[in-house]
Amino acid sequence: MKLIISSSELLRGVMAVSKAIPAKSPLPILENFLFDLNGNVLEITASDTELTLKTQIEVEETVEEGKIAVPAKHMMDLLKELPDQPLTIQTSSDSSFVCSWASGESNLPYFPAEDYPEITGTDETAISIMFPAQSLLEGISSTIYATADDEIRPAMNGILFDIDVDSTTLVASDSHKLICYTTTDVKAAAKASFILHKKPAAILKAIIGKDIENVDVAFDSKNASFCFGQTMVICRLVVGKYPKYRDVIPQNNSNILKINRLQLLNTVRRVSVCANKASNHIKFDLQNGSLEISAQDLGFSIAAYEKMQCQYDGEPLTIGFKSPFIIEILSNMNCGEIVMKFLDSKRAALIVPAEEEEDSEKICGIIMPIMIS
Repeated sequence: MKLIISSSELLRGVMAVSKAIPAKSPLPILENFLFDLNGNVLEITASDTELTLKTQIEVEETVEEGKIAVPAKHMMDLLKELPDQPLTIQTSSDSSFVCSWASGESNLPYFPAEDYPEITGTDETAISIMFPAQSLLEGISSTIYATADDEIRPAMNGILFDIDVDSTTLVASDSHKLICYTTTDVKAAAKASFILHKKPAAILKAIIGKDIENVDVAFDSKNASFCFGQTMVICRLVVGKYPKYRDVIPQNNSNILKINRLQLLNTVRRVSVCANKASNHIKFDLQNGSLEISAQDLGFSIAAYEKMQCQYDGEPLTIGFKSPFIIEILSNMNCGEIVMKFLDSKRAALIVPAEEEEDSEKICGIIMPIMIS
């Protein structure tokens, strides 16, 4: 293999896929990038077998095509220290390759491409859909924080993509809270679904740029691929059956609180400073026209409360929550005002943007209450 390439372009390429390099792997070969030079295109692959990232970059000149595995850390460290300039990469017969630049060169080992695991993508049964990039980003950002770390129920560790003929809903839950994001931008000829683990979801969120318009998504029973620009993400799907989330969305909560989202968020943050650090319990006391939020830690003899004016239509109600869950949901909504709907102190509360908000039908949050003394 011999090629000439811009050092900054090569750095951009390796950084685009570097998130798939495992910190430690039983297969040492996975600590390498796979370079595949074909014509004037260099394909760079990184994988931990569960997640694979690929990208393509154009080279300035190809002298000899080839395919090798190169040490990821050494390659990234070298490229980060080089100013933008032409870089010549050439393999030698002693399983090493030379990186030459204007004033010097580096000699690094490489490994046979045959040692790199074969990357399998989707099969002929795969379903393909086109996802507007910004809708995918918004859907992942709106739900990923609600995923669980559950060894017994692995399906809860990912985001459910529930695809229907007229809309698609992304769902995440850790049993304490449940978040749904619905978009009408993505439709399918028939109903389908898959569960995307939160690790590839987080990587998609990090690497899809604002200049990307659409993401081509294909999935079968085992794998999914996401293609955009010159980048491809291939990942193993979570196997399992997701709970029937629609059955737990309250439909008849008749006690309705309408309030400014940031005002409520900041009040919960202030009051929760005095909550018990083990339980994080806070209490909502709802009356006509007012909301009082309180917390206390009897072990340290500390307490706090704050009263807020609000629009509340319903019976007087006292209900408890874990403050981190309220904070997470409110922090990840972008609306100005929210509506919380309650039935009683023992059943789940529904949180949605106010009806006047643009995304009022996009986001839906459910939070379970706690028993309070």
